[in-house]
Amino acid sequence: MTRPLFDIMEEDGFEQIVYGYDKHSGMRALISIHNTALGPAFGGTRMMPYASEADALQDVMNLGKAMTWKNAACGIDFGGGKAVILGDANTEKTEDLLRAFGQMVHGLGGRFITGVDIGTDEDDMVIVRKETTYNVAMPESYGGGGSTSAATAFGCFEGIKAAAKEVFDSPDLKGKRVAIQGVGNIGSVLARYLVEAGAEVVVSDVNESALKRLQQQQPVDIVGVEDIYDQDVDIFAPCALGGVLNDDTIPRLKCRLIAGAANNQLLDETLHATMLKKRGIAYAVDFIMSAGGVINNSHQFGGYHRERAYKHVAEIGTTMTRVFRMAEDHQITTVEAAMMLAEHRIQGAIERKGYYLNR
Repeated sequence: MTRPLFDIMEEDGFEQIVYGYDKHSGMRALISIHNTALGPAFGGTRMMPYASEADALQDVMNLGKAMTWKNAACGIDFGGGKAVILGDANTEKTEDLLRAFGQMVHGLGGRFITGVDIGTDEDDMVIVRKETTYNVAMPESYGGGGSTSAATAFGCFEGIKAAAKEVFDSPDLKGKRVAIQGVGNIGSVLARYLVEAGAEVVVSDVNESALKRLQQQQPVDIVGVEDIYDQDVDIFAPCALGGVLNDDTIPRLKCRLIAGAANNQLLDETLHATMLKKRGIAYAVDFIMSAGGVINNSHQFGGYHRERAYKHVAEIGTTMTRVFRMAEDHQITTVEAAMMLAEHRIQGAIERKGYYLNR
């Protein structure tokens, strides 16, 4: 980031950026609160080593903004936010660090509610809960909704079927060839859903052990990390980190549909959504396709009921269909259509608040 932070916040509509540090545990964390028109900011906590503080800040802001659109478009009454903890989750995550982070979240007084993301899991949220009530994604044994990844994968699968109906005139995935980039907690479950639906699945991941584990469980083909972009497939499903759809990778794609669960797949939302459209590649918008986990978590307020929560997660397919139809009707990209859908809900909430305040 080369511009002043307040200029960036003003341009992108951020309400708050919070820095947290704890000397005892070494915790260094950032929380972005993008928009709270629909309710408290709601987003997971990512823990990973960043090359610089600037990279961490960019990531937490990109993710926080995406959560605003995700929650709004998928009918969740929460605003958008995100947290990142700077550090290696495998070697630096401790109880003291997680409790310090819980205190940081609690200090915001409910403006931000968090859950899990890359580098954190449901057991971590049990420790965070010792310091705050403003967190979800608890294990089922603690009254929570269990695995966020499982819900995300299920929602992504429902979205793929809906998108396939728009692109291939049928939601039936039998015989379709799908390339999954990233087979961690989400991508591996998505692979199982696809195989069970009769799809042929090819996968890649930087983690060799994850690939071998998945291949022992499912009949998938493995290709190199860079080779995944060159596969002759019907559907490309990014399920790893963001920015994978860019000037270099888009020309290499040999698919008709992109539909995966990774966040911020487009390096530049406007430029690369347009590039995909010109190439005739349909794009199932990432912040809708990846919403299953946050939808499931949102049901942990007021008593969790799995069947009810997963019914809501399945509506990702309906939302994705609506986005494709809006894009076609207005002759715009699916990203623009999804933003229209989200902004309509947000603006409605703002106007209702204004009405109540003026009574």
